[in-house]
Amino acid sequence: MPTRLFHISDVHFGVEDRAALDSVVAAIAAERPDAIVCTGDLTQRAKHSEYAAAREWFASLGVPVVLEPGNHDMPYYNPWERFTDPFRRFEALRAAVSGGFESPDVVLVPLRTTVRAQTRFPWSDGVVKPAALRQTVDAIAALKAAGDPRTIIVIAHHPLLGDEGKPGNPTIGGDAAFAQIAAAGADAVISGHVHVPFDQLRTSGGHAMRMIGTGTLSTRLRHEAPASWRVIDCAPGGVIETALRLTGTGVLPVT
Repeated sequence: MPTRLFHISDVHFGVEDRAALDSVVAAIAAERPDAIVCTGDLTQRAKHSEYAAAREWFASLGVPVVLEPGNHDMPYYNPWERFTDPFRRFEALRAAVSGGFESPDVVLVPLRTTVRAQTRFPWSDGVVKPAALRQTVDAIAALKAAGDPRTIIVIAHHPLLGDEGKPGNPTIGGDAAFAQIAAAGADAVISGHVHVPFDQLRTSGGHAMRMIGTGTLSTRLRHEAPASWRVIDCAPGGVIETALRLTGTGVLPVT
């Protein structure tokens, strides 16, 4: 059996969609996925109460949890903490609910795309710093050098490329990051942030890689996309199959 991941994102505890969360809990109980991967924006304003709600929910799932922070997960109302230790609250949550994940089929490599401040406003879109990119590329290169046959999925909050057919890229450094990660041998990058699901084969810098995004589990819906999450089945050798789950409906394969 392939490794099954439930990919969720943008839960935004504080404005979460409880019906959507209940749907995920029911699916976890019925299907027992190998892990839950959440690609950021666990909270709405990074309040202690929101992190407490996130901790309670993730701890109740009974399966391994993999977390990556989003731009909403850094303090909004404590500028000193945001600039001196922006991920303290997130890391405390991760330490409490994420006990690690290992699979013979797939390896998850994080890429941090959230930063405490930017030279533009607002600060919501992504930035890939050289050090973060180097860490991710080095991890992929080490897997490849060791002959690891597992599928490699990079997890990030922000999509690395902008919408197809539209000029510009909201993620600063995203084009270079995509090209280098694809060249290093990753099979896919999964993300959230935009609250709209997608599954695309994209090319940048002469290298192709799959970009997979899921929707939100909050009430902050965009472009009429309903609350959703994604099922990702993985086998060695870059084999990835996905299906989108829409709240209150069924399974929609995505091409």
